[in-house]
This record gives sequence, C-alpha cells and structure tokens, in this order.
Amino acid sequence: MHCRIAIPSFNRAHLIGRAVRSALAQSHPSFEVMVVDDGSTDGTTAALAEFHGDPRFIHVQLAHNVGAAMAKNVAIALGNYDAITFHDSDDIAERDKLLRQAAILGLPNVNADPVLNWSMAADQPPGQRLEIGVALTQHWLLAADGSRRCITRALSIVDDFFPQLQMAAGPLGDWILINPALFRRSALARVGGFENCVEEDRELRNRLLMHGEVFWLINDPLLTKVECNDSLTVAAATSYASDRRAKDRAMVWERASAWRQGGAPLVVPMDLSGVTIAAINGRDEMAVAADLPVVAAPRMPA
Repeated sequence: MHCRIAIPSFNRAHLIGRAVRSALAQSHPSFEVMVVDDGSTDGTTAALAEFHGDPRFIHVQLAHNVGAAMAKNVAIALGNYDAITFHDSDDIAERDKLLRQAAILGLPNVNADPVLNWSMAADQPPGQRLEIGVALTQHWLLAADGSRRCITRALSIVDDFFPQLQMAAGPLGDWILINPALFRRSALARVGGFENCVEEDRELRNRLLMHGEVFWLINDPLLTKVECNDSLTVAAATSYASDRRAKDRAMVWERASAWRQGGAPLVVPMDLSGVTIAAINGRDEMAVAADLPVVAAPRMPA
C-alpha cells in the first residue's frame, strides 16, 4: 500500500522543517511526503530546500492562499497513491504511525458481526467482509499553555450525533482527531473531499460516518500535536470561540441532524477550478498543469 503524508502549510517556515523530517522518518516501506504550501509569504520555500533531493518528497506551491481545506483537497487530487493522511506543520509523528495505520487498512478478515445492526449505517449484510476506510490513532496534545495530555476518548468520534454520551467522559478538548487518520483513497472517492470551512475535519468525519465507512481506532498515541499561539484553534479569527467557527459548526450540526432524521448523506465535490499551482518540485507531479481542474466526487444515489 503506497501512502501519502500531506502537510498543508501557510507561513510556518519556523516549524515546517521539523514536521517534514518527522514524516520522512516513517518506517512504512512505501510512502511519500507532500507539502502543499498555501501561498506562504515567509521563508517556507527556503526552509524546504533541503528536502528537494529526496525522491519521497514533493513540494507543491500554490499561487495564492486558499485555506487549509482547499490545500488538503489539492493533496487529494494530485498523483497516485492508495491511502492518504494529513499532518499539520506542527505535528510530530511516531516512527511507526503510518506503518501501523496501513496495516489496519490492510486487515483481510474483518467481518460484519451479526450482533451489530450494520443496516443502521453501512447497510452491510451480517458476516460480510468489511473494508476499513479510516484508521485513527490516539495522540499527545502539547497545548499552547504548556500542559500535556494523552487524547484517548473514542466516544468523541460520534459527539455530533450523540452529545448525550459525552458527559464526564474526559476534559474539554479530548477529541480524537480525524486529520491525521489514514484514509483509503477509495473512501474519499465515495464521499468527496474537504468542505471549504474551518470545521472541515469534523465535517468530513461525520460525512464518512453517515456514508457507512468503517473506522478503526488504534489505542496508542502515535502523534504529538503541538499547539502553538498561531494554530487555527488558538488564533482569534478561527479559534473555538470565534464567530466563524461557530457558524461552520452550526452547519455541521445541521447536516448531522438532517441525516438522523432520514436524510441522504452528502457528497462534497472538490471544486479546484480557482486554485493555481505556481510550482511543483518532486516525483511525477512535475508534469501537472498549472491550473487544477474541477475534481468532482461521484454522485451518490438519492
């Protein structure tokens, strides 16, 4: 299984080198690291120059800033791979993170146990072999205030569907992250890419659940999330308390409520028609045209 580690980045020249070195140190035998530089105006290009000779490294420079969600969609759209994970520019991965996630996606004998109601989401007949679409992990959180804790609470994966299960289950912010999950490429082909909002991770997580994709949580912390003062969840314009995030969160909840009431799960096509690539360094992506096409997800039956 050939995997891609995608690192979207905007003006993180002081951090991006550490994130890339952590990604390139993975023990998985077949992977590549793609940094999508989202129109940075700092020294990001210079900070990445040391990696340009590594055949596993791809540097995509966008002509202008389009936001984290669209930068991730660029990484989904370009080139060939079997599975993809997304690291932030302040993430440090354990050496075996990708190896263990890929092993989960490759498990051959996972079946729909008849004691569970598979028709509720996946519409799988009992006993049928299941294809795992998403391999999640626990992680360490180094918060901006200097505190450190291990994030383990599996119930957080369904918090937008069953908020009543979240009481006394852990401290605020104890959320299993969807971003550094390993996604089977075919799963994203079925449900679409990231919604262009600041709650893009939880929206995609919910959409994958609503489409019946099978999740597996590895009960070990395989990533350290270093929260900085300029992280999106801390910065004033996009923090958990911001008006922008509150608006996007309301949209996510509305979609979850509509599905619980019998609505069909959405597919989110990736419209990249307004995204321009300024430069690419590495692998076969050097041949990609400067303008990305509209990449439409398959239509799902009503």
